[in-house]
This record gives sequence, C-alpha cells and structure tokens, in this order.
Amino acid sequence: MSAMANLKPKHFLWDVEGTVAKVRLDRPERKNPLTFDSYAELRDTFRDLVYADDVDAVVFLPNGGNFCSGGDVHDIIGPLVKMDMKALLAFTRMTGDFVKAMLNCGKPIISAVDGVAVGAGAIIAMASDIRIATPEAKTAFLFTRVGLAGCDMGACAILPRIIGQGRAAELLYTGRTMSAAEGKRWGFYNRLVEAAALEADALDMAARIASGPTFAHGITKTQLNQEWSMGLDQAIEAEAQAQAICMQTGDFERAYKAFVAKEKPVFKGN
Repeated sequence: MSAMANLKPKHFLWDVEGTVAKVRLDRPERKNPLTFDSYAELRDTFRDLVYADDVDAVVFLPNGGNFCSGGDVHDIIGPLVKMDMKALLAFTRMTGDFVKAMLNCGKPIISAVDGVAVGAGAIIAMASDIRIATPEAKTAFLFTRVGLAGCDMGACAILPRIIGQGRAAELLYTGRTMSAAEGKRWGFYNRLVEAAALEADALDMAARIASGPTFAHGITKTQLNQEWSMGLDQAIEAEAQAQAICMQTGDFERAYKAFVAKEKPVFKGN
C-alpha cells in the first residue's frame, strides 16, 4: 500500500481532507479544459489510487464556477489534426485509460458539477459513481459537434446504462446540452443543490462513505462495474463470493459487536 495524501500533481489541484481526496482542474479562466499532460497525470493518479491506504473516496469539484470544458481546443484539438493514425490511436487509448483507471481505482468517486461539463468533462462526471449538480450545470457530450463520433471514452457503453438507450442516443448524436433538470429527471444526477452548498454537500457525502466499511466499498465498486458483462447466474455467484470475502473482514465483526452493544460501528477498512 502507499500514501497519496501529500501528492503534488503538476496539472491539477489535489487536496486530501481526512481520507477524502479533492480534485479540481486548474484553468478556471478557460473553464478548466484538459490537456495532454493533465489527461496523463489524472490517468496515472487514479491508477495509483488502487494502492493508496490513506484515500477512501474522491470528489471532483468545479473551479471558478465551471467543472470542465473538455479537451483544450488549442492544446489538444489543434495538434490532433496534424497527427497520423498511430499517434491518434495512442491518444484515444490514453483518454480511455483514464476512464478505466477511474472505474478500477477501488474508491467511490463523486462529481460535483457546476457550470460547464462538456466533452471529456461530461465523461468524468459520467464515469463517477455519484453525480451532484447545481441547477445551472450544463452537460454535453459534444463530440459530434467537432466532427467526431459520440463513442468516446466509453460513452456508448456507460451513458445508456445511466439514462437509457434512447436518451443517450439523442445526446450522443446531437451533442446538445442536457440541462441540470433533465439530468436529474433522467437519473444522470443524483440530486441538484444550490451552488453555495455544492462543495459542502459533495464532501459530506464523500466523508460519510469514507467512514463506512471501505474494503467492502471497493468490492461494491468492482461488482457494479464487472456485472455489466455478466449473466444473472454469474452475477449472483460473483456476489456470493464477494460477500463471503467481506464476511471475513474485521469490519463485519465490528458491526456485529456494535449492534449487540447498541453502539455505532467504527469501521477500519479491514
């Protein structure tokens, strides 16, 4: 295991409060676009989170009133039009690896969305476990508007599972903006809160999750992702094995003893 509380990334902001990591993209004057470097550093950070024993949940937060405006037009899209196929495929695989790292990091991820969350910004929210937004949030999978397919970074696999095939198809074909109210109604956003309360609300949820049985949370996240491709019999058997593993943890015994003593359990993640 490793420690990540003192991580000093070069291309985004990182802070750990308790065992909750806070991530902010840090180009608020441009609505926080991603660059080649920030993509790669985020990918590597979430890969390393698998081994971190001092981070139990992650929250993506807005910066300067916006979440993320996607890939930077000048720093990414401009260079991409000059690349050959080999370089382009290396880039698209790298961005996809960022989503894979989020899905496989073993930590619950919450996205707190305000303002613009478009392109890769919408993907970050989509790939999170829980999404909270302000009424002003504007979310768009706008790849088709720059001449690309909507099937970017797992969108055609993940988005329909969240909001349904027809709604996902509409957003991915048209690239139009999904309002916060639509996102809440369709199940993309768990809830809407006012901007002044967004960060506190998201961090409170993350802290409550992090105070729970974090080893078991990692199992839950794994099963949520892996069971997409399982049949029902496979899924039930996988969950039987997963739950048997959790029943051997100290947290399971701690919960039982606390219940008997009529106390609140204090989980230790093992």
